[in-house]
Amino acid sequence: MLDIKWIRENKKAFDDQLIKRGIAPLSEEISTLDESKRELTNLIQELQQSRNKKSKFLGSISNKNSKEFIENKTDVEHINEKLEKLTGQLQGNNRLQEILESLPNILDEEVPYGTDESMNKLVKSWGEIEHKAKALQHFELGEKLGMMDFAQTAKISGSRFVTLKGDLARLERALINFMIDIHTRAFDFVEISPPYLVRPQAMYNAGQLPKFADDSFLTTTDYRLIPTGEVPLVNMVADSILARESLPIRYVAYTPCFRSEAGSAGRDTRGMIRAHQFGKVELVSITTPDESAQEHEFITNAAEEVLRKLKLPYRIMLLCSGDTSFSSKKTYDIEVWLPGQNQYREISSCSNCGDFQGRRMKSRYKEFGATETTYVHTLNGSGLPIGRTIVAILENYQNDDGSITVPEVLVSYMGGIDRIESFK
Repeated sequence: MLDIKWIRENKKAFDDQLIKRGIAPLSEEISTLDESKRELTNLIQELQQSRNKKSKFLGSISNKNSKEFIENKTDVEHINEKLEKLTGQLQGNNRLQEILESLPNILDEEVPYGTDESMNKLVKSWGEIEHKAKALQHFELGEKLGMMDFAQTAKISGSRFVTLKGDLARLERALINFMIDIHTRAFDFVEISPPYLVRPQAMYNAGQLPKFADDSFLTTTDYRLIPTGEVPLVNMVADSILARESLPIRYVAYTPCFRSEAGSAGRDTRGMIRAHQFGKVELVSITTPDESAQEHEFITNAAEEVLRKLKLPYRIMLLCSGDTSFSSKKTYDIEVWLPGQNQYREISSCSNCGDFQGRRMKSRYKEFGATETTYVHTLNGSGLPIGRTIVAILENYQNDDGSITVPEVLVSYMGGIDRIESFK
């Protein structure tokens, strides 16, 4: 949610931000609606004060049949009628709220202008990529191993689901423990085991509702299946006033994630890149405005560390304005090299959301001894998605005989297994 006061005082800067996002200017419409709302609110408050004053005076009149009492009582009744009408107008006019809820975050000054991912900016690369002439894609490798099932799974759940078997299922479990250990031991994130079903308000707080309602699954009892662990993790501080000395708060959690992929028809229809259900280790930081830029680098480095230890080549891209997500003010995408596709593919997004989510969920902090509060800044990053990490391992560690070498750092997590081979 954006600060209406900032919009009111920075109309040109606000419109410039919208244009950068590919949205038509809205400052005049918002200002008109805001002024009308404030005038109506002030009128309601004045009438309430007048009513209260007259009601108090009525209580002091002993003769309830006097002309003075009857006139003042009539005035109070008329005021109540006006208040009922004006309050209904105020509550019924949701246009301003609808606009504000539909607006994306204000972008950081460092975010370059661009219309799509082709205009993202390369920040750095790590590792040596290998172009393999006969490299197979992950789903070809998984099916040849007999450990990745799409056909039978489709009979159970439909398309965009997968079943892992044997050592690939074990690799999935190993990666979860490996990633959680890195983030808790090397970066001091606190491990959380959150719920996977949340109320609509929690989705709203995280910026998922109302704009992206079609992207998540709704239960018959009005719960939402989480599209990312970010949703329950940021809501750990919703409706709260935090002590300054408690910040930053850093959470890490492994959760299954559920996405309808409503807008991805025809994209990555084969394999594990884009599924309705997938596992992910999520990182969330809660911090102050002064420290959020530094925290953004910190959380990105934590995600990178997983790839460095796995020795998977990757690059970091600063997303342009047209590719930055709704709730984010600045995002780094980490893209891992996939030899089977002969290209980099996104494996993590690390975003600084500023106070966008803090305002929605009314999460603030207070300096020691201070009376005023300030909205927190929230950050999130994938550290990492389990399925896409398996994809990267299969394609980068594939051998000519179809087997997969287990990355050295995972051997102990795999119970000493250093190679994944076909079922005998």
